[in-house]
Amino acid sequence: MTVMRVAMGQVSPVLGDVPANVDKHIQIAQMAYAQGAQLIVFPELGLTGYLLKDMTYEVARPLDHPDVQRLVAQSKDIDVLFSLVEESASHRFHISAVYASGGKIVHVHRKVYLPTYGLFEEGRHAAQGTDIKPFTAPTRPPAGVMICEDAWHPSVPYLLSVAGVDVLYVPAAGPGRALSGDPHSGSQQFWERLLRTYAQLFTCYVVFVNRVGFEDGVFFFGQSFAVGPDGEIIARSERIEEDMPIVDIDLSLLRRARYRTPLLRDEDVYLTQRILQRTLGSEG
Repeated sequence: MTVMRVAMGQVSPVLGDVPANVDKHIQIAQMAYAQGAQLIVFPELGLTGYLLKDMTYEVARPLDHPDVQRLVAQSKDIDVLFSLVEESASHRFHISAVYASGGKIVHVHRKVYLPTYGLFEEGRHAAQGTDIKPFTAPTRPPAGVMICEDAWHPSVPYLLSVAGVDVLYVPAAGPGRALSGDPHSGSQQFWERLLRTYAQLFTCYVVFVNRVGFEDGVFFFGQSFAVGPDGEIIARSERIEEDMPIVDIDLSLLRRARYRTPLLRDEDVYLTQRILQRTLGSEG
């Protein structure tokens, strides 16, 4: 497979209503499939809404729950990357992203970095993920997932990139600082600079899907976009409302990018390992 068509499901979930949000995800996934997309990516906590607080307990679902499995079944037609509050077997509640393909769950990433500053309270209600690893769905390129705040920690894309990913998916619930949705305002501008830098440094594609809408007075700015391995934006939504931009990811371009800028080839992971061990040892 040389070209992969990816839809970005920029949605406004209903806070606390998992069945309604599943219905919306399925409807939009079907629209994406009708337009030839092979994968649709939805934002962080698209099945639940974001500002859950004590509702976390009510909306949490194990991955074998019928609500979740309804959406997983949709992946028989089109791969689906979606996000929810996942309840583990030990009753821990994780902000998770699930990649489903062929009617099965292929990969689950549990958010590692849970912000508890400013308006964020994730660490009060959710458990921290403990692993960062790439995955490969059938006939799809090696990929990794960073859920929102995960991407603000350079160690996460670094670990995924040295493990060999071609695409980084970033489902997000990014609040805006400007109701106008000005692409040069604080949050939008930061995300664009950050992910364009990662794409160019790690010579990979990055797909950022951000939610829209309001919750408890908080505005989520949308404006999802995709970046090529040269750091240039190749598709985006200019909207601060629901949208479904589609991008064709040409994997053949990775060859040229990695020849011209062989940063991954030259990266000395063993040097990094030695210095980290030394640094951690000195702290002991």
